[in-house]
Amino acid sequence: MGQDLIRYDVLAQEALRGVIRKVLSEVAKTGLPGEHHFFITFLTSAPGVRISSRLREKYPELMTIVVQHQFWDLQVTEASFEVGLSFSDIPERLLVPFSAIRGFYDPAVNFELEFDVQGAVAANAESEPQEPAPAPTPLSTTQIPGPSARKGKDAAKAEKAGGDGEVDEADRKDAEVVSLDAFRKKT
Repeated sequence: MGQDLIRYDVLAQEALRGVIRKVLSEVAKTGLPGEHHFFITFLTSAPGVRISSRLREKYPELMTIVVQHQFWDLQVTEASFEVGLSFSDIPERLLVPFSAIRGFYDPAVNFELEFDVQGAVAANAESEPQEPAPAPTPLSTTQIPGPSARKGKDAAKAEKAGGDGEVDEADRKDAEVVSLDAFRKKT
């Protein structure tokens, strides 16, 4: 098999990040339709992420926010989104680049996108990369049947806490990302 010089893996990730951008842009204009709401997991140490030092101390690696009942001033640009949320009754403003997003989940329709952003952050952390950054691991997109099929600890905890804000990452179980190469027919 030949070398992928077009980088379909990168193009696919950017296209799916465009789905999140489009959805959040519509929500910023018209509000959340029906029962839709979002769990968005992102790397707090990724370049461009702006959160308070209090939240960064509490979530040094990953953070999951819930955009549902109590959010304000959602603004979406080509590269990032900014939103106001309340954490333990303290209002906070977060700025999250789309490149920092690790997961997006809408439990109303059981739609999930997952991205491997560890490689991208590691490449940005190097001051002078000796070689090109490694190809990102293929992402996983999933639609899970049944309305209660994915009520994980994070969803239940966030809904119990009022539906918005943070989910303790220690209580979160991450899904396994599987490479599509494992399922390709070998010749």
